[in-house]
Amino acid sequence: MEVLQVPLHRIRIDNFSSLLSSSHRAMANEDGSHDLSLLLSSEERDFLIRNNGDQVKVSNLVGKIVGFYFSGSWCGPCRNFTPLLVEVYEQLSSKGDFEVVFISSDRDDESFNKYFSKMPWLALPFSDAETRKRLKEVFKVRGIPNLVIFDTNGKVSCDDAVSTVMEHGVDGYPFNLDRLNFLKEQEENAKKNQTISSILVSRSRDYVISNDGKKIPLLDLEGKMVGLYFSIHANSICREFTPKLVELYKRLKEKGEKFEVVLISLDFEENDFKESFETMPWLALPFNDKSCKKLARYFELETIPTLVVIGQDGKTLNPNVAELIEDHGIEAYPFTQEKLDELAKIEKAKLESQTLESVLVDGENDFVIDKSGSRVPVSGLVGKNILLYFSAQWCPPCRAFLPKLIESYRTIKAKGSAFEVIFISSDRDQTTFDEFYSEMPWLALPFGDGRKQILNRKFKIQGIPAAVAIGPSGRTITKEARMHLTAYGADAFPFTEEHLKQLEEEIEKKAKGWPEKVKHELHPEHELIRTKRSSYICDGCGESGYSWSFYCKQCDFDLHPKCALKVDIVLKLQSIVRRFLSFLKENAYQLCQKIGKMRC
Repeated sequence: MEVLQVPLHRIRIDNFSSLLSSSHRAMANEDGSHDLSLLLSSEERDFLIRNNGDQVKVSNLVGKIVGFYFSGSWCGPCRNFTPLLVEVYEQLSSKGDFEVVFISSDRDDESFNKYFSKMPWLALPFSDAETRKRLKEVFKVRGIPNLVIFDTNGKVSCDDAVSTVMEHGVDGYPFNLDRLNFLKEQEENAKKNQTISSILVSRSRDYVISNDGKKIPLLDLEGKMVGLYFSIHANSICREFTPKLVELYKRLKEKGEKFEVVLISLDFEENDFKESFETMPWLALPFNDKSCKKLARYFELETIPTLVVIGQDGKTLNPNVAELIEDHGIEAYPFTQEKLDELAKIEKAKLESQTLESVLVDGENDFVIDKSGSRVPVSGLVGKNILLYFSAQWCPPCRAFLPKLIESYRTIKAKGSAFEVIFISSDRDQTTFDEFYSEMPWLALPFGDGRKQILNRKFKIQGIPAAVAIGPSGRTITKEARMHLTAYGADAFPFTEEHLKQLEEEIEKKAKGWPEKVKHELHPEHELIRTKRSSYICDGCGESGYSWSFYCKQCDFDLHPKCALKVDIVLKLQSIVRRFLSFLKENAYQLCQKIGKMRC
């Protein structure tokens, strides 16, 4: 099973596909087209409905561009997307050749009617559950909102039209691959001739706003360095970064630098936008402005917070300086390549001179605590191998990893190695910290210690559990110690590059002796193929795995070699026993004669 993460996804135009799945083809004609009348009708019904109760013949859709809108009132993303689709629909309604059919995932008639009342298009009657279910199966609807677009001939022209509408709005019409390729080419040309106005001006707006409601002409930004600040107020990392950006912004203004920031809010709720923007001394695009999502795609946004820097010439100077500001503050300005090279040299020098005390001591906080709560001076840990363990009780992967870490810790300590682990908690209160720490045999930072945030920034901890290995000299050996412990257990110690390379070579050598395919009772449908995998969750034991897996790509099913081969060995032994018993049965008479002669 693939290890999944839920980052802010990069918005890319190549996600759009007009290719039909096998299930589409099964319901389609030889030329790939669909008869919408057959898809949407039943034996008892040849009509669709409007929210006022009017019936519309399905045959009226012939020759139109039609969208099947799979949605439900209980789904937050659906409720956010529906108004966007309504806006596009109303802009296209005058053309007379575009229609949408709502296919509900609601759980009762009342919810359906309430949700449908906000939609100006058609719907399958909620009572026809069989047709709704069939359509979801035919078009492999695994999540909502989902919008499938058919061209005038009934062929699927876009099976990811939610993204198309979100990113292009009415400009995406008629929502086919040719149109999307045209828009992509248009965008690439715009990048070549990019200016701050071409980025931020829209058809209906040539200004940005200040937090007191004033409209500031975009012409005022020409000739300035501009930071486009992509942020979500609900995101804790954004809330922690904003004050740092405010400080940098004010200091640059005091120096008279031609620098401005424009907030590109990705908030869903206007109250979140207002609460966030009122703390900011810079400008913003209006809440829910269509350009916000377009800019997220234009700059291929991968994470938040992101601060894209546009140079005084209007060209992109740096795609994201948020991390630079976190690490260096105003010293990162003006974000040029020369400045980045200078900072890289400083960072390299810091790493080479790093000591355990420079990592763990902050002012008077020069200690960690043991199980009794007593202070242990950091100076007493100098010269040891240290593992910084970032974790929390509320985190399921952390709880799953803890037994493995405890086992490895005790094995390493039993060998007499100078090794210690320090728990760095992300728990939400002292009680849960105490409960979780009571399961651990090592040291910890006190709950709520300010050094946690410093260490998070220093080692760029993006998720937990995480483990950073620091060598006897105080230098960082690896930030991926969790992965190595999962893969090799205590054998991963002392986590050096040379040692891990040796372990990898041993695994590769061992893997050559494994079968290329195995059959397993946990996955009888298909053979499992020996496959090189970066990371996965074993569907047998539930533990994380790295390097090699016995894998079924069709079903995304993984088994760790120890799980796959354990049963494989048992099956082989059973086969050997069966063959031996069969041999005895077939040759019993001859064997008895030989045994009799031997006794004589």
